[in-house]
Amino acid sequence: MKYILPAILLAAVACYGETPVPDGFGINIHFTDPRPGEMKMIVDAGFKWVRMDLNWGGTEREKGKYDFRAYDRLMTALDEHGIRALFILDYANRHYDNGLSPHTDEGRAAFARWTAAAVEHFKGRNVLWEMWNEPNLKQSWKSEPNVTNYTALAIAVGKAIKTVAPREKYCGPAVCEINLKFLEACFQGGALEYWDAVTVHPYRGISPPETVLPEYAKLRILIDKYAPKGRRIPILSGEWGYSTVQKNIDDEKQGKYLSRQFLMNLLAGVPLSIWYDWHDDGTDPKDKEHHFGIVRHQFFKERDPVYDTKPAYATLQVLVANLRGYRFDKRIETGSPDDFVLLFRKNWQTKFAAWTVAAPHEAVVGGERMTLTGAVQYIEPKETPR
Repeated sequence: MKYILPAILLAAVACYGETPVPDGFGINIHFTDPRPGEMKMIVDAGFKWVRMDLNWGGTEREKGKYDFRAYDRLMTALDEHGIRALFILDYANRHYDNGLSPHTDEGRAAFARWTAAAVEHFKGRNVLWEMWNEPNLKQSWKSEPNVTNYTALAIAVGKAIKTVAPREKYCGPAVCEINLKFLEACFQGGALEYWDAVTVHPYRGISPPETVLPEYAKLRILIDKYAPKGRRIPILSGEWGYSTVQKNIDDEKQGKYLSRQFLMNLLAGVPLSIWYDWHDDGTDPKDKEHHFGIVRHQFFKERDPVYDTKPAYATLQVLVANLRGYRFDKRIETGSPDDFVLLFRKNWQTKFAAWTVAAPHEAVVGGERMTLTGAVQYIEPKETPR
């Protein structure tokens, strides 16, 4: 594969390349009550966002009565550490539609009322609201994925948000992978009238992050085709990671892929990148789902740090330490489409992030001859780039 940035993405880079590192970096979590020392580790890694389910069934246990106290506690912890929340509006409620995903007028109306209550409760606190999680999968949209029902719910929710808090930001559909068929059906149904961004989960399996470029290009074309006139709607990477028990993916490669994943999203004009997952969900060496974390599963209450870290944690710290406050400018050609040399600028300062998807080899970066490998290197140029 040739890893050349498709032409359709060049305009997107120009529009959305203004996000400074690490303002668009986030992590998926699965808690409302952080353990002591946990939020500090998330901040120290370099994250500015967390993505978390706002569960309908858990906050409307009695019809028409909403309890957001657990999320109040989470928001307090996030505010104390300067972290923004992406809350996923999701999942079923036993009081409606027989506990299935909302698919009747009654169920949609109830979900929209609950959404309006949540948005009203947290409005003005820089929350990004996301419509469901992976509605194209059976385990997420029960009983069977149905894009027509999903889009009808997304529109009902969009109308509810605009009624109670029109300045709040709303996105979707958080599809697993970049499912263009599902996405286009959402767009045809009118969802882009309400969404401020399109969220996808560009999982690659074991393929490297660079393989996402052609898919982003196709999605960019679809969004531009269906977007309301005069609106440029960004793509967000809402969930994406690599498990360390997959074939050919060990702890070291996960670390290399994390930094390359975030940098690839900046190259593609994707302003928000949320890694999956924060900590390992378990310790079963055969369960892929247990090993997406950048820290390990066990919590150490009396220790600092409170989790053992994987190499991915350190590679993110290195990325942020080198590029904090820098904005992506452009990709520098080396003569090989397999080389990635990305130029970043901060005022009059410049830096390169450089790596290759080919075998290690020599290249000239910023006037300096060096060996490119699969690990990202950060270089201050000897020559001022044009």
